[in-house]
Amino acid sequence: MNRTHGLLHSLSAENRERILALSREVSFPAGERIFEEGGRAEHFWIIRTGAVYLDLHVPGRRAPTVEALGPGDLLGWSWLFAPYRWHLGAQALSPVRAREFDAEQVRALCEEDPVLGRELVLACAEVIAHRLTASRTRLLDLYGPHSAVRS
Repeated sequence: MNRTHGLLHSLSAENRERILALSREVSFPAGERIFEEGGRAEHFWIIRTGAVYLDLHVPGRRAPTVEALGPGDLLGWSWLFAPYRWHLGAQALSPVRAREFDAEQVRALCEEDPVLGRELVLACAEVIAHRLTASRTRLLDLYGPHSAVRS
């Protein structure tokens, strides 16, 4: 595989290959639930093609979409932090092809090689920070102060 994915672009070529060696190609049909909020985070994915919605369980209501992910995006980061439970749910919006990584194997590799582990954690932190900023912007658009209407 010679395409460099967003999450892995900042890793050294050697470490990128070591991580990719722990992955496998998977696919999800449109509409398939990939994981549920609160479930065990045993895998993560880098989306190659298609789109995935992240949603949030709201009792008594349909789960609202909080983010849409596409090619090159990391799907799932809860695998990195104990207790390894999903904070959101995920569903394929369209047919999805992705690289799937076994979280336990990746965590073990990171423990064996702290330099690789640091590189991967920093790459994940960058994704998380970007998504947090995007979420704050969406919240400001929804709930922030609006300019006064002038007559």
